[in-house]
Amino acid sequence: MSGPVRRAMVMAAGKGTRMRPLTDAKPKPLVDVSGKPLIDWALDLLGAAGVIEAVVNHHHFGEQLKSHLSKRRETPSVIFSDESDLLLETGGGVVRALPLLGDDPFFVLNADGIWLDDGDPGESLRQLADHFDPRAMDACLLLVPPDKAMGYKGKGDFSIDESGRLARLSDTPGNPVGFAYCGIQVASPTLFADAPEGPFSTNVLWDRAITEGRLFGIRHQGPWLHVGTPKARDDAEAFLRHR
Repeated sequence: MSGPVRRAMVMAAGKGTRMRPLTDAKPKPLVDVSGKPLIDWALDLLGAAGVIEAVVNHHHFGEQLKSHLSKRRETPSVIFSDESDLLLETGGGVVRALPLLGDDPFFVLNADGIWLDDGDPGESLRQLADHFDPRAMDACLLLVPPDKAMGYKGKGDFSIDESGRLARLSDTPGNPVGFAYCGIQVASPTLFADAPEGPFSTNVLWDRAITEGRLFGIRHQGPWLHVGTPKARDDAEAFLRHR
């Protein structure tokens, strides 16, 4: 890519049903892990990677999330995409926020993970941005092998060839090595061209990009902590205490 990625979208509007009872009175992005809300883990990582502005969507207990982030002074600055009228899922949420994200490639980051780099904080995101080529790609996903994904159950979501091009694991013949999508991608606005209206999953657009040979990925070099349940939160805290 010709330059760093400076904008990001943080997906923070989900209801967090699997995180109950921790989300009975707050949104999942405000659940603490080792004394820091999940949303701040995400934004701090983006700041370390050089992002200067992040769009955060909100729905479930959205006013709490806005109040918390209004007190934040660290980079990146935050602007909001309101989904209080209708929860738009991962694809529809980005489509609504596109006017706020500009014309250049941007990160899309889930708000229920903690990503740890073996090197400097934000190194994997910078590598993802450096690898992204908008001439050949609509999106580039950060992937991990399942044995480096705490809180993830499964054999993986994608296979990856020598060039980094992705295919669905279920559609790959033989016995391929599986990689899990760990909740971060760099996307071009072209990924969302002619997108469906209303709520829909980004998987719809990824499948189209796979068909066109324009979905790629790289491997995250550190562990990924998927914090989707109360047990996963406790496991993440135990892991961080001993890291």
